[in-house]
Amino acid sequence: MAHHVQLPVRSPWFVAENGGPGITWIRELGVHPFLRANIWHVKGRDRDLLVDAGMGIASLREAFPDLMTERTVLFVTHGHLDHAGGAYEFAERYCHPDEVGMLATPDDETLVIAELEESFAKALAEDSPDQSPPLYLVDSVPDPDYDVHGYSVRPAPPSLTLEDGEVIDLGDRCFEVVHLPGHTPGSTVLFEQATGVLFSGDVLYEGELLDELPESDIDSYVASMQRLLDLDVTMALPGHENPLSTEDVQRIGTAYLTKRAR
Repeated sequence: MAHHVQLPVRSPWFVAENGGPGITWIRELGVHPFLRANIWHVKGRDRDLLVDAGMGIASLREAFPDLMTERTVLFVTHGHLDHAGGAYEFAERYCHPDEVGMLATPDDETLVIAELEESFAKALAEDSPDQSPPLYLVDSVPDPDYDVHGYSVRPAPPSLTLEDGEVIDLGDRCFEVVHLPGHTPGSTVLFEQATGVLFSGDVLYEGELLDELPESDIDSYVASMQRLLDLDVTMALPGHENPLSTEDVQRIGTAYLTKRAR
């Protein structure tokens, strides 16, 4: 196989923009769109909240020393590599009990598409203009010495697990933990009732929602989506793609239920 193609260096690796009041929206543009996950940082009075941690290819702490401080607590919406890869950098990391396994003993992950399951490579090929999959899940690297073939997800067992209905209190902002299984067993969103802001993880975003992975369950997903649509959401900040309005949330959720509910 083609080995060690030199990819261009992308610096800075992360891009950050305003994601709403007190919220910073961080992305890794060098990651293939299929896996390019959103990282959300919420400024709080007593502590800050980080929702998901990206791929772990480059250091969030080094990139954002002013945001990633000792007062930052990380909540991982679910244990997939594009959300939990950077979790090891944070001492305080929370998730739902059903995601502990994925964080503590991550799968043997790779950025090399030839090493992925054939169905995944096929999906990426269908997605690309010339119908052939790229070599890697990244089109660039954070520094010239970065070895794409050496990538792995570091174990990051949670310091605390949070059940449905528990609250993450930042002092001036409170986020309720809402367990919405389906994409994964412990897939969880965070909802701020005071503002209607929802961090929807991979439960809801613009694009094809993945409910046929080995760890997915369609019946659970349907029940979760019905529950999500009952929340009084003003803005959803999803795990992938752009922020969503109330109307977007209802449209995407209703379309999913129309497709799947029986």
